[in-house]
Amino acid sequence: MRVAGAEAGLKEAIYAQLRVAQRAARALAAAGTEEKNRALVAMADAIWARRDEVLAANAQDVAAAEAAGDTPARIDRLRLTERRLEDTLAGVNQVASLPDPVGTVEAAYTRPNGLRIEKVRVPFGVIAMVYEARPNVTVDAAVLAVKTGNAAVLRGGREALCTNRALAAAMRDGLQRTGLPADAVQLIEHVDRGSVDILIQARGLVDLAIPRGGAGLIQRVVENARVPVIETGVGNCHVYVHADADLAMAERIVLNAKLQRPSVCNAIETVLVDRALSGWLPRLVGALLHHGAEVRACPESLAVLRAAGVVHERLRAATEEDFATEFLAPILALKLVDGLEDAIGHIDRYGTRHSEAIVTQNAQAAETFLKRIDAAAVYHNASTRFTDGFEFGFGAEIGISTQKLHARGPMGLAELTTYKYVVRGTGQVRG
Repeated sequence: MRVAGAEAGLKEAIYAQLRVAQRAARALAAAGTEEKNRALVAMADAIWARRDEVLAANAQDVAAAEAAGDTPARIDRLRLTERRLEDTLAGVNQVASLPDPVGTVEAAYTRPNGLRIEKVRVPFGVIAMVYEARPNVTVDAAVLAVKTGNAAVLRGGREALCTNRALAAAMRDGLQRTGLPADAVQLIEHVDRGSVDILIQARGLVDLAIPRGGAGLIQRVVENARVPVIETGVGNCHVYVHADADLAMAERIVLNAKLQRPSVCNAIETVLVDRALSGWLPRLVGALLHHGAEVRACPESLAVLRAAGVVHERLRAATEEDFATEFLAPILALKLVDGLEDAIGHIDRYGTRHSEAIVTQNAQAAETFLKRIDAAAVYHNASTRFTDGFEFGFGAEIGISTQKLHARGPMGLAELTTYKYVVRGTGQVRG
C-alpha cells in the first residue's frame, strides 16, 4: 500500500505542475511577438548573470557522473563550459530575432457561399520534453516553447538534475521580470522512471511529448505514450565515398563527421567506400588513427589495410553488430561496397533515417543518392554534422525528428505549432 500511495502522490504532484503549466500556456498564447522576444532575451540574460552558479551545478553533476563510471560520450553531452553556454545563449538570441510562426495565415480563401476560411498557425499548448543528460536541451526546449506560445514541462535525466535546476530557475526569473508567466517553464525534479510514464500518459494535460536521448528512452516513450509523440531517432549515420569523389574532400568530411563531436546523433558511425578506391584506404584509416579513432573494418577492407602494412591496436575486424551500432564515441565502422546501389542497400538496411552523405564529383550519382535515400537529411559533399537547428538557421532545435508525420529533421519554431481553421461568415447556415 505504501508503494501504491507513493505512486499516487507522485502522479498528483506531477499533475499539479501540469495544470499550472496549462494555465500558463493559455496566458502565453495570448502574448504578442515583442513580449515573447523580450522574455527570451531576459531568459538568456538571467542565465548569463548566473553562469557561475550554473557551471558550478554542472561541475557537481559531471563529478557525480564520473564517479558513477558513466561513459565519456555521456559525460561529454552532460558537460557545460562557458563557451558551450555562450553558444547556447547565442541560439536563444537568434530565436528571438526569428519570425514568429504563431498567427501566420497559411491559406485563405472564400467559398461560393461567402464564408471566409483561414488556416492559422497556433501553439500546441503544453509540451513535455523527456530527455537525458543534455543541459542544452533544457534551454533550447524552453526557449522554443516560449517563442511559440507553449509551456515547456522539462523532465531531464538524473545526471543533469543540479544543472537543470539552476537553468530552469534562471529562465523562470527572466520570464517573471518581463511579466510573462514563469510557470510556462516547469522542471520535473522527480527523476525515477515512473515520472516519465505519468507525463506521457497525461491525456488532457499534455498536448505533445518529445523524447530526446538514447534508443531505450525513445522506445519507452513511443511504446507507452497516450499523448501525441514526435519521435526523435538515434543516429546511425553514414558517409559514402563514391568512386568519383575528390579524395582530399572525402577525408576532410569523414574526419569532421566522425570526430568533430563523436558523442552526438549527427556524427557518422560508418564510412562506405567504393571498392575502386580500396587503394585509398590506408591514407583514410591512417588519418583516423592519427586523430585517435578506433576503426572496425570489414574483412575485405581489413585485408587491404594489412597488405599495405597498416597494423594498429585500434584497427580491428568489424562484426555485423558494428554496422547496426550508434557508437556515440570515436569509433568508426568501415566497409567496401560495390558501387552506388550497394551503398544505398547498406544504408537502407542499417541506417536510422537520420542523416546520410555522399561524397562525389559525379552529379548524376549524387542526385540518385539524394532522391533514393530515405532520411531526414541527405548531403552531397558536406558533413552530416550540419543536421542541427542552429546550423539550419533555426536558432535552436527541440530535437531531430526521424519520423514522417508532422515534423522531420531538426525541429524549430514552425514544428512546435499546429493550426486551426478560422471561419468568418455573415449569417450563413447549411441547407
